[in-house]
Amino acid sequence: MGNNFDITTSVVERKKKIIEGNAALLVIDMQGKSLEAVKKDMPEGLTLEGFEETVPQTKMVIDACRKAGIPVIYTREWHRKNLVDLGRETDGSEGLHCMEETNDYIILEEVAPEEGDYVINKQRYSCFYGTGLEIILNGLNVLPGDTLIFTGCMTNVCVHYGSMDAHQRDYHIRVVEECCSGSSRKAHEDALDQINYLQTGAVTKLDNILSAISKYKPVRSQAPGVFAGFPVT
Repeated sequence: MGNNFDITTSVVERKKKIIEGNAALLVIDMQGKSLEAVKKDMPEGLTLEGFEETVPQTKMVIDACRKAGIPVIYTREWHRKNLVDLGRETDGSEGLHCMEETNDYIILEEVAPEEGDYVINKQRYSCFYGTGLEIILNGLNVLPGDTLIFTGCMTNVCVHYGSMDAHQRDYHIRVVEECCSGSSRKAHEDALDQINYLQTGAVTKLDNILSAISKYKPVRSQAPGVFAGFPVT
């Protein structure tokens, strides 16, 4: 017979550290070229309550991760002009969005990627669906059981679906509450409740994640190429 476990163990007793194992930061769809451009040219049917406030706070997390050696991975939703990859994305409240060769496709200059960061394009809301994200995570030695830190928008769409797919792939998920914005405040809060329901402690505060990042020590090398067996040069 296998090991016997106490199935009455409480959620509190199983509480995890903010960062378990290795970590990577995901900056989800912070697009629109600049805050000024977003204010002038919000896509039809799209609302982002609290978006402007999240930008400097997200920049704090990005900077902290770079300093700590935590890989920074941006996702960028985009669609071709001929709409071949749009699918069912305009069946709900949203009109055309994130079209190639528009400002809506460009990552915000306020949180722009730097050398050493990664950018993943996607055509659907989840950052895992039809992208090479898992290959990048593997190459950075961020594996199931490790931690993915989520920031970005929208909380109730791309952040929600991406974090759920991460959960189902057995990552620990940490969604930074002050670094996400939803289509409304209620939608934002409802999505956070759903995320936290699946992983107690998945939703975290900015101060707590910054503290954890400042103390970060990887449990395995995250240098590119090490996972593939190449020595660090």
